[in-house]
Order: sequence, then C-alpha cells, then structure tokens
Amino acid sequence: MTSWPGESPESRIRTLDIELPRVPKPIANFVPWRVVGDLVFLAGQICEWNGEVLYAGKVGSDHALEPAQRAARVCGLNLLAALRECCEGSLDRVTACIRLGGFVNCTPEYAHVPQVVNGASDLMHQVFGPVAGAHVRTAVGVASLPQRAAVEVEGIFRIQPLVA
Repeated sequence: MTSWPGESPESRIRTLDIELPRVPKPIANFVPWRVVGDLVFLAGQICEWNGEVLYAGKVGSDHALEPAQRAARVCGLNLLAALRECCEGSLDRVTACIRLGGFVNCTPEYAHVPQVVNGASDLMHQVFGPVAGAHVRTAVGVASLPQRAAVEVEGIFRIQPLVA
C-alpha cells in the first residue's frame, strides 16, 4: 500500500487539490497502457493538457529549469490520468511507482536534465508517499519530441489485481 498513514492516493489528490487532465489520445500506433500481471506499463506522455501542448520547444533556450519542471509535472499528471483509467477509476489500486523514464527536449549543452524530470518524480512522491512513490528513473536529453514538446515521461507502476 501507500506510505501516507490513513490516506489513499485518491484522498491525497483531493487533499493536494490536484486536477487530472483527460487521458491523451495516442497520436500513433500504440495504446496508452498495457497491464502484465500486477504491472502497468504506461506509454510516454508529453506536457499537454487536454490536447494542448503547454510547453513546446527546447529546454535551455525556450524554457528555463522551473518551467521545464512544470512541464514534467504535466507529463506526470497525464500519466496519473491514464493510470487511473487503467485502474477503472481509482488510483487506490496502485501499490508502487516502480520506474519513470524522462526525456527532455533540450539544447546539447543543457546540464540539468535530471532536475527537470524531478517535476514528475516529485508528483509521484506527493501522491503515493515517500515509500510507494519512490522509483528508479532515467532522465535523458534528446534532440526532439512529439509535437515539439519540451518533456515526455513514461512509467511503470505496480497495482493490486481486481478481485473476481
């Protein structure tokens, strides 16, 4: 379970007044998630909100660190929206955030890629707590992302199976 005493992920979202966007529609030939056993593999989510890319362009020239972290948080919110849909409407089935992979559309010399992806990592800690929200992570600077998005994040989560 989560590590917030007496609070579920859904109650944490309410407590923190977090709004989730609509689940983005895939723009190519893939699905938003895939469940294998008790793991959910989430496709990469860019920094769009209900269909509009909020942060387009390169981190290091078009965006500084703080806006890029906000972009990564938006990616995380999209991940949570897809995860909630996968879990039939409740994040309370999530037992752990296992892994996040972050991709930052940045200038070649940009040195703060890991700090950018903290925008998504910090969100997982806020929602799932310091234990269930702890995860391994990759943060990579890239030359471009879909729709010129500044950031994209993918994830793997552990869930409780539905009881038949």
